[in-house]
Amino acid sequence: MSDPPDLPDLPDTAAPSLNVFGEALVPCSFDPLTGWFRNGCCDTDDSDRGSHTVCVRVTAEFLAYSKSVGNDLSTSQGNFVGLKPGDQWCLCAPRWADAFKAGAAPNVVLASTHERALDSCSLDDLMQHALDVS
Repeated sequence: MSDPPDLPDLPDTAAPSLNVFGEALVPCSFDPLTGWFRNGCCDTDDSDRGSHTVCVRVTAEFLAYSKSVGNDLSTSQGNFVGLKPGDQWCLCAPRWADAFKAGAAPNVVLASTHERALDSCSLDDLMQHALDVS
C-alpha cells in the first residue's frame, strides 16, 4: 500500500479576530451565551448586518431605552432568554451609538469589542463608557 500524496498547504483564511486596540479579541460572555455566532465572542463577518460587535454590560436604563425604541432585550423570546442588568452581551454597534446619543449607552468591555465596531462608534465615545480602561 502506498502513502497518500502530499496535499498542498492551504492558506490560513481564519485570521484571529481583533479588538478595538488591534489585539486578540477576548470573549464577552458565555452566560448568557452571546455573539453573532453564539461563541461567546463579538466576532463578525459580512453576514452580520447588525454588526454585533460591542461587548456591553447591560444596565436597567439601557434595557428601558432599548425597549422604548422597539428592541426589547429584556423579555424572553424563543431561544433568547432575555437580558437583565449586569449581563454582558454583544450589542449591535449602531444600536450602541444610538443609545450613546440618547444618553443611555451601557458600559463597554473594550478588550471584547471587535474592531469593526469602530465603523459605527468612535473609540473616544466607547472609552467614555469603558469598564476595562482606567
